[in-house]
Amino acid sequence: MFIADRAVPAADRAESGTRRRVLTLVSERGPITAAQVAEILGLTTAGVRRHLDVLAEEGAVEESDHALAGARKRGRPARAYVLTERGHQSLRGDYDELATSVLRFLRDNQGEEAVGAFARARALKLAEQIRPAVEAAGDDPQARAAALAEALRIEGYAASSRPVGKGTPLAGVQLCQGHCPVQHVAAEFPQFCEAETEVFSDLLGAHVQRLASLAYGDHVCTTFIPANQLANSPQKRRDPR
Repeated sequence: MFIADRAVPAADRAESGTRRRVLTLVSERGPITAAQVAEILGLTTAGVRRHLDVLAEEGAVEESDHALAGARKRGRPARAYVLTERGHQSLRGDYDELATSVLRFLRDNQGEEAVGAFARARALKLAEQIRPAVEAAGDDPQARAAALAEALRIEGYAASSRPVGKGTPLAGVQLCQGHCPVQHVAAEFPQFCEAETEVFSDLLGAHVQRLASLAYGDHVCTTFIPANQLANSPQKRRDPR
């Protein structure tokens, strides 16, 4: 159990709340440095380092092996952090095992098709909830992708988006999700990742590609939306039902 989750005295609640904010931001933006966290949250870098040190000791975060884009070339490289499996566990509910058991029962008695149908129904329900926010962003492709990320963030997916590969044939938008409510379930039942990807494709009217997944051990779910696909998205959108 992490300090951010314990019942703490009133005098320590602010400290605990700040640590939780740091943990959530690492989930959303990792790999991320202490200086970047400090800038986003309006804290001192020294204070953020202290929180990260505690979270690292508790096993909630760890240093990333991946180099940051635009990282400095000289001197000691800045340490960047990502969530560990334990960190993800602190952000999600306690129903993973129950959900997995139910899905195993469904698969064993009704077949893989039944699991796929359930995963699609769940994804379509999410789409119904967030579609108005995406449609309200208008026809600008990057605005729609940003609206999708914000809608997912509100739903608890710790999502963000950013343009990548500008000026190259690989230009597009990268959608990142630092938290997934069904991460452990999807590790055994990939139908959930597949259904979610199909919903994203429909919402944006573009073919999207899942590059990384929390369910498969990556530190973040990453979906790539090609710019040339987004350019035509307003004409391609449809209702998947």
